[in-house]
Amino acid sequence: MSPRNHRRRWGSRSGPARILVVDDLDASRYITASWLRRSGHEVDEAVTGGEALRVLGEQDYDLVMLDVHLPDMSGFEVCEIIKADPATAALPVIHVSATYVEPEDKTVGLTRGADAYLTEPVDPGELLATVEAALRYYRARMLAEQLADRLTRLTRATLAINSAAEFDALVAAAASAAADVLDTTAVAMLVTEEDVRVGTTGDAGAVDLRTDEVALITGVVATVLGDGEGVEVSFVDSPPWNPGAPAAVVVARSKLGRPPVCVAVDASAARTDEDRNLLVQLGQATAVAADGLRALTEEHLLALTLQRSLLPRALPEQPGLPMVARYVPASANAEIGGDFYEVIDLDGRILVAIGDVCGHSIEAATIMGEVRHALRAYAIETDDPATILTKLDRMLLRYHPRGGLTTMCLMLVDLDEGVVDVANAGHVHPLVVDEEGARFLDVAGPLLGIGLPHPPATRFGLPVGSLVVLTTDGLVERSDSDLDEGLESLRTAVSYGDDLDGLADGLLERFGGGKRDDIALLVFRRA
Repeated sequence: MSPRNHRRRWGSRSGPARILVVDDLDASRYITASWLRRSGHEVDEAVTGGEALRVLGEQDYDLVMLDVHLPDMSGFEVCEIIKADPATAALPVIHVSATYVEPEDKTVGLTRGADAYLTEPVDPGELLATVEAALRYYRARMLAEQLADRLTRLTRATLAINSAAEFDALVAAAASAAADVLDTTAVAMLVTEEDVRVGTTGDAGAVDLRTDEVALITGVVATVLGDGEGVEVSFVDSPPWNPGAPAAVVVARSKLGRPPVCVAVDASAARTDEDRNLLVQLGQATAVAADGLRALTEEHLLALTLQRSLLPRALPEQPGLPMVARYVPASANAEIGGDFYEVIDLDGRILVAIGDVCGHSIEAATIMGEVRHALRAYAIETDDPATILTKLDRMLLRYHPRGGLTTMCLMLVDLDEGVVDVANAGHVHPLVVDEEGARFLDVAGPLLGIGLPHPPATRFGLPVGSLVVLTTDGLVERSDSDLDEGLESLRTAVSYGDDLDGLADGLLERFGGGKRDDIALLVFRRA
């Protein structure tokens, strides 16, 4: 049998069936086909087993009436081939024979796959009753398999919808889910605070009719849901994405005051109650997932606002030390982190700090705020970086003995002398770039919050034009590579003559995408 990619044959659920009658005797074939046609069935005929297998490979049938004695192969062999093919394994086969009429013949036929066995001469009533019985079982089985298949698709679709991490991915998943479950093209639409997000599949094509989309959603929602919540299916005669082609649109709103979501399919794909129920479940799942994404977005925005409020609003303007700073929140984390930077003007000398409180939580951000304020207070008492680190270490041990682990690098820049005093507490070493090349300063020390002594600050020369890059480990750390590899990549990515803003933006573009940790970056140059 020539397969058609093993396409699933669902058959008719009720009413007349499409039947293939296979018999090499014209008279027998004519009589059987006539009885079936008078009962309303659609009948095709074949003379040989090879012809029957070819026709079954090209067209769909609900039942096969198969003579056992055929000129090219036995009906038993034809039946075995039919039952061995996944595309036709469930197709009922009824043997009819005028020569193989002994009980053992029937046993062989049924054992080799036939669903019934009739011997000629056959009473018309018996033949039609046998056909109807076989069809009932076949249709029930096909319906059960179709339902199981659709439920499997629905489960897979719901998982994809709930896994979407952003609105564009959500509407794409919802459209793909509807298309897969209902075997049609689909469009999904979602209203956000900024615009309408649209996902399409197949022949639905690209949708870029923003005003019409909003009008469609608003109109359908007002008609179906009003101001309330719920999920309903409505029919639209001429949707904007496919004018003139009626569509079934499910509108869902899971909470009052929330914008709705819409998932639309071709109207012909939602003819039955079962189809519409599946569409309702898809709409409901999409609405719930959209609410979850909105909540996550709002939480992320709130967290980011809080995080930025704890960072310096502006950097001090020092003509001899131009600088830029960047802060990027973790892309996959709605919580706030502990990355920070600080710049303090100490009567001509500049104290530059960058640090990272371990963890991502409100507690980490709170500790970060305390560390930053304490740093400013201690800088009034002393400008020695090592002494400041010691004082911060004691503060963290006193007030946050279990959750205050912090890394920090302090640099005291003396523009008149052209030097910088550096003290480091477990942080990424500062990168200095001058005419001789790019290098990390060799300064080390224990992180803050563990009570270990801190070594004195180390003095380095800072010639005019020297570029300094300070960053937290979120910029250079990757889960699939060693930290030293990330640091080396950063070192080779910075050039002596780089523009500060261009350098900061370029480093974030090159190293900062998709990171799970916050990134603080501060770049300055001695002018």
